[in-house]
Amino acid sequence: MVIAIDGPAGAGKSTVARGLADELGMTYLDSGAMYRCVALAVSREDADPDDPQGVAGVAGDLEIAFDGERVVLDSEDVTEAIRTPEISILASRVSVHPGVREAMVMRQRELISRGQYVAEGRDIGTVVSPDAPLKVFLVADDSVRARRRATETGRSVDEVLSDLAERDRRDTEREHGALRAAGDSVEVDTTALTPNEVVEQIAEIARARGLA
Repeated sequence: MVIAIDGPAGAGKSTVARGLADELGMTYLDSGAMYRCVALAVSREDADPDDPQGVAGVAGDLEIAFDGERVVLDSEDVTEAIRTPEISILASRVSVHPGVREAMVMRQRELISRGQYVAEGRDIGTVVSPDAPLKVFLVADDSVRARRRATETGRSVDEVLSDLAERDRRDTEREHGALRAAGDSVEVDTTALTPNEVVEQIAEIARARGLA
């Protein structure tokens, strides 16, 4: 079973999904971390990130697991290794390939089938688990999203705002796993809310639906 948390970058998906998993006693599944694992493997193997077949082959051979908030790739803890700026950029490049997305969606479905998860991403409720009993789509003002990312990365707000606009364009226009709200999702605007307030709002919905 999975509670799906989708939305654009900077809307608060990771923080909210992490907090919700703790609140409800579920496991947090970071789908973005899985694509970062592919990027790390591609980098280590010196593969061409723009070769769809080659990158899909790398992705299909990976074993990815979650141990609490730790990310494990082929038995190695790569939690820190996948968070570098270089791997973040590379993850955006490799995630556009259909074969990579197919491999990661299969892995995510395998995990979800074996436990109770709060999963966050851009296509959890539309592609990975369209039958999820609760789908939430987080939104926030662009300026707020940019400020949040700027605080995380130490970059200027204007620079981050420009990057977010480009990322939103790529995510919404991509052929596979495009960013969009599921028709039966609950939209939550996080602009003026604290993470705890968002978590509590979603937790109340989950309890009302008998999911916790």
